[in-house]
Amino acid sequence: MELKQKLQILLNNLNAGQYDEVIFEATHLSKKHPKEEVFINLLSLCYQAKGEFEKSVEILETEILKGRKNFSFLNNLGLSYFKLKNMKKAEDAFFKVLKINPRFINTLNNLAVLYIELNDFENAEKFLKQSLQINSEVLETNFNLATTLQAAGKLKEAKTFYEKTLYINQNFTRSDLALVMLEKYTTENNHIKILEQKLKNKSIGISDQRFLYFALGKIYEDIENYENSFKFYNKANNAKKQITKYHIDNDKMLFNNIISFHQEKKLEEIKFNKSEKKIIFILGMPRTGTSMVEQIISNHSEVYGGGEIGVLSNYFLNFFNSSFKNKDLKKEFNLYKKNYLNFLNKMTNSEIITDKAPLNFRWIGIIKSIFPKSKIVYCTRDPLENSWSIFKNEFEQGMFFSNSFNDIAEYYKLHNNMMKFWKKEFKEDIFELKYEDLINNSNQKIKDLINYCNLDWQEKCLEFYNNKKSIKTVSFLQARKPIYRDSLKGSKKFERYLSDLYNALKN
Repeated sequence: MELKQKLQILLNNLNAGQYDEVIFEATHLSKKHPKEEVFINLLSLCYQAKGEFEKSVEILETEILKGRKNFSFLNNLGLSYFKLKNMKKAEDAFFKVLKINPRFINTLNNLAVLYIELNDFENAEKFLKQSLQINSEVLETNFNLATTLQAAGKLKEAKTFYEKTLYINQNFTRSDLALVMLEKYTTENNHIKILEQKLKNKSIGISDQRFLYFALGKIYEDIENYENSFKFYNKANNAKKQITKYHIDNDKMLFNNIISFHQEKKLEEIKFNKSEKKIIFILGMPRTGTSMVEQIISNHSEVYGGGEIGVLSNYFLNFFNSSFKNKDLKKEFNLYKKNYLNFLNKMTNSEIITDKAPLNFRWIGIIKSIFPKSKIVYCTRDPLENSWSIFKNEFEQGMFFSNSFNDIAEYYKLHNNMMKFWKKEFKEDIFELKYEDLINNSNQKIKDLINYCNLDWQEKCLEFYNNKKSIKTVSFLQARKPIYRDSLKGSKKFERYLSDLYNALKN
């Protein structure tokens, strides 16, 4: 069999997810044909797909040390470091690619995504526009630029590039949903007919259909047709549930493991290196006002708003999902702390930074061990309002419990039990902020919040809606507005459809 045929078979197997088989064959072929660098790239891609980014780095670094100047090696190396959240090494690798091939669009896009992660939207926009000058018809580039502009609050420009992605590929339904989220729709908007027509297109698979369903759910809510709105929200979540195949038992096990680990007090014996950063963790269930709270705190002149930083969850999920019984905890957790602080330092020089990843509530015990001077702001909301808001929004990643009433209610219970445990352990260290109190008594609650964070009072914290900080979450519009009360009883309009959710929460 010719080498080209063997390569094609390996590529097919890679696309089919047969990673171990490809690794076995590619390892053999790379030794037999050492000048064929494509097999090394295949190996690195397989290890990346398996989540074994350290192994991918090891393979690529070894080849680069041999003097190979393959820019694909360097691009994949940058991607592996990016997944490991080592932004400095990822950035270095990407810039080495551009020295060899300054027109390599994949790397220009990868660099932009890196800067988006670091909230450096100016650089992200620069590299994306540079990429468009080389080829203006790359869908990924246009979409990344649209999301970058949206996060930066440049909504008109964002709309232009979302529309461009649909010009490139009319069935790229992710952009349809993004456009719907940019404004409040009326019955005159022609986009509604376009979306309903797309649903008849049998070539659009379930993964892309879900974006259409979420979009139409939001549109029909805008035009006050709540029966159709609920129908499409329900279809969207059913589709997403089919894709994720989420099962609540996995989270039940995780939560039990976290509490057991903390009860064993293994981290209390570890001396952690001191850090200069003061970190304010804003956490709780999603859709409890965490974005608004971060806008309030980060409008203070001494605070940098870090947004949802997924670094700690990446580390801690890997830790609890692996066999950690025989691990060197001191070494392991000091490394997590070091890498997290390196990420923050790459993001900002500010000594005070917020991290508003909501699901960090799972790690409060670990956070207080590693960062004893950190501040914990725990955001809560009426359970029914909170759960309904979760159900009707599309989350890009991580919130896999969000697609059925029973899963949401079960997860809410897990969250409640865990927070009761943390509050017993760290009662004085957790500032609980109820969404309804923040809306109804905003001035006083904002002053209490700033005081808890040990910050001098600044009037500008009351004008958080003027905060120019980027917002990458589904709350990008609400968090830029003054406080309004419409969201307090958002479920009321759907009351007749929510008895199952109400009962699940009640039970």
